[in-house]
Amino acid sequence: MIKEHKDPTGRVVVVDDDSEMRSLLEDYLGNEGYLVTSFSLATDALAALGVGGSLAAESAAGDLDLIISDIKMPVMDGLEFTKQLQTVRPEIPIILITAFGSIETAIEAMQRGAFHYVVKPFKLAEMSVNVQRALENRKLQRDNTALRQEVKRSWGLGNVIGKSPGMKAVFELVSRVAPATANILVMGESGTGKEMVARAIHDSGPRARKSFVAINCTAIPESLLESELFGHAKGSFTGAIQRKRGLFEEAEGGTLFLDEIGDMNVALQSKLLRVIQERKVRAVGENIARDVDVRIIAATHKDLKVAIREGVFREDLFYRLSVIPIVVPPLRQRSEDIPLLAEHFLKKYSAANNLRVKGFTKRAMLKLMGMKWEGNVRELENVIERAVVLCDASLIDETDIPTPEAQNAESFFINAAGDFPTIAQIEERYIRLIMEKTAGRKDKAAQILGINRRTLYRKQNDYGLIPKDSSPEEELKEEELKEEHLGEELAGHESHEE
Repeated sequence: MIKEHKDPTGRVVVVDDDSEMRSLLEDYLGNEGYLVTSFSLATDALAALGVGGSLAAESAAGDLDLIISDIKMPVMDGLEFTKQLQTVRPEIPIILITAFGSIETAIEAMQRGAFHYVVKPFKLAEMSVNVQRALENRKLQRDNTALRQEVKRSWGLGNVIGKSPGMKAVFELVSRVAPATANILVMGESGTGKEMVARAIHDSGPRARKSFVAINCTAIPESLLESELFGHAKGSFTGAIQRKRGLFEEAEGGTLFLDEIGDMNVALQSKLLRVIQERKVRAVGENIARDVDVRIIAATHKDLKVAIREGVFREDLFYRLSVIPIVVPPLRQRSEDIPLLAEHFLKKYSAANNLRVKGFTKRAMLKLMGMKWEGNVRELENVIERAVVLCDASLIDETDIPTPEAQNAESFFINAAGDFPTIAQIEERYIRLIMEKTAGRKDKAAQILGINRRTLYRKQNDYGLIPKDSSPEEELKEEELKEEHLGEELAGHESHEE
C-alpha cells in the first residue's frame, strides 16, 4: 500500500505483519509529509528493493530514505531482513521496532547494520524524532558521496586533490602512464604527496588488483635494506632462522614503491639495477635467481643529477628509474589548492574526533593561503588537525591557526634552550606554551601533551603554575564537576530540542 503526499518530506518503507501497526505508521508518517510504502512481509520488501522489483528504480536512484521494520515477523524476521538489506541496499538506514526488547537484541540489531532500535509501545513523537535523525544521516551520506564524487571528477585522482595547473598536469600524466609498464620516478619536496601519486598510478592501472608495496629507503638500516628488498635464505646470517620473502616477491604482479631512493647506498644501487635489467631477484645467501614481475615507482626529494655529479647515485640507475619522470609541485606554487585540501582535512579530522567544526572563516582561509608551507601538504594537514581539535566554535578562525613561528618546533627549542635550561625547565616552558595556546583548557592541553589531566595538574603544581591556596585534587574535582554540569546542560538542551 502506498500513501502519497504532495512534495514529500522523504520516502519511507514500512515492513510489519501487524496490520494495525502498519496502518498507524502509514497514517502518521503520511500526515507528517512522508511518502510511505508498506509491506506485511520482509521477503516482499526485499523483492521490491531488488533488481526488477517495484522499488528497484527508486532505490537505485537513491530516492528511498528510510526503512522501518518490525523484528518479530513470519518467514523472515527483522534481524535477518537487516542483514539481507546490507547486501542489497546498505546505504538505506533501517529502524527496527519490537515488543521484545533486550540489550542483547539491541546489540545484535546494531551489529546487523540497523540505524536505531525502538521498543514497543512507543510514542509517535518519539518515532518522528528517530525518523528525522535517520533522514538527516541519510542526507549527510548523500552530500558526502556527492562531494567526494565531485572532487574526484573535477579536482582529484585517487587520494590526490588539486585544481591548480601544476596538479592538473600531474593528473593528466598519471592517467596516461598508469596503463603502461614503464618505471616511474616521482620527484618533489618532502610532504608534497609523492606516495599518493604513486598509489594513484597503481590504482588506475592494470595492476590495481595486485599488491602495492611501499618501503622508505631511509627508514631501514643499510645492513637490513638488502634483505628487505630481496629476501634472505635460512641461515644466511645470524638471526636468519627461516627463509624470508623480499618485497620484490611480495609485490609480484603489482607495484613496488621505493621512497627516498636517493638515500640508497651505491653498493645496493648496483644490485637494484641488476634486478631491473634482468627482472630476476636473488635472495641474500641463495644462488637461485627468481623471476619477478614488478613495476617500480621510485620517489625522491633530492636532485639526483646533483647526486650523480657528486658520485653518490648511479647514472645508469637514474635512467632506468626515470623512464617517465613526474614532478609534484610544492604547495607554495599552487595556492589555489589550499582551500580544497583544507576542507578535505577538516572533514577528515572532524569525523575522526567526533567534532562539529563546519568550515573556515574568510580570515582563516586568507591566512592559510598566505603561509609559506615549507612542509607542504603534510604540514597543512597537521595544522588543520590541530585547529579542528582546539577550535571551540563551528568555524575555524585565524586565531585557531598557529603562526609559522609557533609551528616551527626548531625555533621553539632554540628560543627555549637559548640559556641552556634543564630538561625540567624546558618541560615547564612547553606546558606554559600549550596552556596559553589552549586558553587554559586543561582537557585540550592534556590531549596535546599526551598525558592525562591528573598528571598535568601534578606538573602544574610542581612548577608553581596553579595558585598556592588550591590543590591539584581540588581543581581536578572542580573541573570534573564543571564538565559534568555542562554535560547535564547539553543533555537537557538536546532533550528540550527533541
